[in-house]
This record gives sequence, structure tokens and C-alpha cells, in this order.
Amino acid sequence: MKKNFVISALVLSLFGFFACSNNKVLQNTPIVDKILNDENSFFYIDVKNYPQKDKSLPIGIFDSGTGGLTVLDAMINSDNFNNESHKPEILGDKKIDFLNESFIYLGDKANMPYGDYSGKNKTDLLKEHIIKDAQFLLGNKYYKSQNAKNFSSDKSPIKALVIACNTATAYGKTDVEQFIEKAGLDIKVIGVIDAGVRGALEKISKTDNAVIGIMATAGTVASNGYPNTVIEQKQKLNYLGEIITFQQPGIGLAGAIDGEKDYLDASLTAVRKDYHGPSFTNIDAIIDKSILKRYNFDFSNNKMLFVGSKENPTEIQINSVDNYIKYNVISLLETIKSSKTSIKLNSVILGCTHYPFFMENFKNEFNFAYNYKENGEYIYRNFMVENISLVDPAINTAKELYVYLDENNLFNNGNIENSEFFISVPNLENKNNKMKDAYNFTYDYKYGRNTGEIQEYIKNVPFSDSTISNDLMERLKEQIPFTYKLINNNLKK
Repeated sequence: MKKNFVISALVLSLFGFFACSNNKVLQNTPIVDKILNDENSFFYIDVKNYPQKDKSLPIGIFDSGTGGLTVLDAMINSDNFNNESHKPEILGDKKIDFLNESFIYLGDKANMPYGDYSGKNKTDLLKEHIIKDAQFLLGNKYYKSQNAKNFSSDKSPIKALVIACNTATAYGKTDVEQFIEKAGLDIKVIGVIDAGVRGALEKISKTDNAVIGIMATAGTVASNGYPNTVIEQKQKLNYLGEIITFQQPGIGLAGAIDGEKDYLDASLTAVRKDYHGPSFTNIDAIIDKSILKRYNFDFSNNKMLFVGSKENPTEIQINSVDNYIKYNVISLLETIKSSKTSIKLNSVILGCTHYPFFMENFKNEFNFAYNYKENGEYIYRNFMVENISLVDPAINTAKELYVYLDENNLFNNGNIENSEFFISVPNLENKNNKMKDAYNFTYDYKYGRNTGEIQEYIKNVPFSDSTISNDLMERLKEQIPFTYKLINNNLKK
């Protein structure tokens, strides 16, 4: 067991080294130069006249798609402090903490999933997208619709910036901080990874041994951001027990949740060529045919596409969010099981903002796995506690934001109902863009572009009936009703 652990640790260290070696900080790049120095550029911001430390400004928050709405929802529903004294209260004061704040949300859906860029050796392009996300929130430009010829310039700047995306935090938080410092702005940047790790450690006593699972995008996993932060926070907070981390790259899960057709298309009835999720043949996300029963896939209503019979398929493709979750939960447990560690899985960080939308699905699959038997023997029970704690990093992110506003006297006396929501769509006027349809780049083009070719690939537009599907809106209405109400206000404007 010790030999296997040492080998695993060495492999992870080397993997982390190579991942980090491709994680250079973008200090002086064409996009930063355009933003700060080129007054003729669409991306230019007049930072010299930026309204700093203005408590009336909204809070900016961005994600690679709509998953970051779970972070926003945690913020706008949080009641962890007394709004008069600003002191923490276990039961709150029955008033939401950010009632008098407004938010500007951006989901960069046109360029998502962010988690796939590292696997395509395009982390520099990802960083460029992230800097553009920050530029949008700091700036004043947006388009009223995908077909608008000219941009509007009446968007408000922001007083704090939340990166509600684990992959963007892992790869771009330092870049955004250095960009803001270079711009001469005093704006706090808050990411979700530190918050997620603190949330997981809170589930463990200071002397206990534990395994922490990390379920995240492939990009977040490749960055090693979570394991490194666990080590850092374990030492900082004086945890004395042995804490081991295991990661599961959720290839396709975030995209499936956001309805990206590269990963999920409910209209299909047979396997297809343009699928990029787990299968028998996808070397980046192999479905292990020898343990097919353990996944407990739901084959009804074309939720799994396959060739041959469902009992003995020759090829298989996942075509529902719930089946993606089943695959990832079992894959994580198989990794822990094969390590032969005697320490049990205690908590799992849902290290992608899309995942908490399906918290109950994750709970159900871990419960299924705990009770799963083959030939009368439990397969996973010896490697996990009965009730796995699922950690949503958004909870601690909300607390960090509140403390920052308090310490810097930035609390507003405004109205949360004034929050605004934007989403990226392909810029149809950019003739360089290669399109699958009006709202989607081709997969090869999305990940084949080069950094430094500064152009308007996308337009950031308000949420609308044309940019947000009815299915997604119905899901938001059910899962995050308060945020849905704010979005609906935005749709009516």
C-alpha cells in the first residue's frame, strides 16, 4: 500500500508540475495592453477615472456559463451575519446579508466549458477569456442583443469581483489580480477554491484522518489547485491528521448541465460522431465495460445511447445529466478503491459551480454506492463514510465577500432587485468565427483559436428569452427561485 501511495504521489506531483508549467501568469499580453493603453480598442477602459471604493457600485461575478448562478444564489440567500453589527451569527438575523447590494453577473457560455482548454494545450487562450470576463465587469460596454450592430455604454462598473468558476479561479485568479494591480485599481478578487477547501476541512476534526474527494472539470483537476490548497490550508489551520485528496475530472458534466450539444442532446436516439463525453472509446473519459453494472446507468428515454444491446453494448454514450453524475461518482470511488488506502472518504468538494444544481443527484449516487453489493459483498463501503458531506464552495465565498465589504466600509444602501444578468453569445458579425449554429462555435474552432489575436469573438448581452432556453429557466425557477426572480426581472426590462 505504501509503495502504491508513493508512486501515486509522484505521478500527481509530476502531473501538477507539468500543469503548472503551462500556467504562466499573463503580465504583459496583447489583451492587457488593449484594455489599458489602446483608446481605439473595444476593450479599452479608462482606468484613471475609475470610481474606486464607491459603495454604491454593484458586485461583479462571472462564470463560464450559468453554473455560477449557484454561487450568486448562495450569496443572495446567505444569512450568516447581523446586518446592523456585521458580526457573525449562527442563526443569522432573519435578514439576508446582501439585501441592499446589487450584482452584475456574466456567464461566458459561448466559450465554455472552460475545463476543456487545458487538455487542448490552450490555457493561454483560457486566460485571455478570463481577462476579458474581468474587463467586461469593470467596463461599461455591452450589446442589447446578439443582432445589435452597436454596443451600449451605460453598464455600471463594480466595487468587488467574484470569480464564480473553479477552473477560472485555478488558472486565472492570479492573472486577474495582477491585471487589476497593473491598472492601478483597488478591487478585491475572490475565488471559490480557497472557500471550498475551508468548507471541506470544517467537516473534519483537527486530529482525524480523512479523504477529501474533489469533483471538478478536467481543467481544474489538471491545475492541481484544490490538492495544493488542501495542503496549504491544512498546515495553516494546524490539522494534525492525515488528509488525502483524490480528484475526478468531470469531462462533459458541466457542458451537459448547460445543454452543450457536444455532450448532451436530448433529441438523439442513436450514438453520434460529434460526441465528446465519456464512452468506451474516449481515452480521456473511459466508461469501464467490466464494471458497467456499478454505474447504475438509466437507459430509459435515450438517456444512454448505445450500439448493440444495453446488456452488452459495443459502444455507449451518456445522454443525461444524471447519468453523467453516476459515471463520475463511481469513477471517483473506483480511484479511491484501487489506491487501497485505509482512510475513508469523508467529504466531497463539488468543485464546479454547475454541480450544486444537482446536489440531490450526487447524494443519491453516493448513497447507492455505499449500499451497492456484488456477490453479497459491499464494493465501496470500506472506502467511504455512510453520509458523505457534499461541500458547495459558494457558502464560504459569500462569507468572504461579506467580511471584505465590512472591513472596507463598502456596504451599499441599494436594492438587490437592481441586479443584472449577462451571457455571452457568438458575434455573428465576426467573419472569422466558425459556427455550428447561431449560438455555438464549432468544437474545433472553440478550442483551436490562438491567444493574442484580439477580436470580438463574442457579444455579452442581457439574459433574454432567446439566449436562455425555456428548459434552463424552468430548472432555475425550481432550484434557485430567488435568483430566478431576479433574472426574470432582468428579462422584463
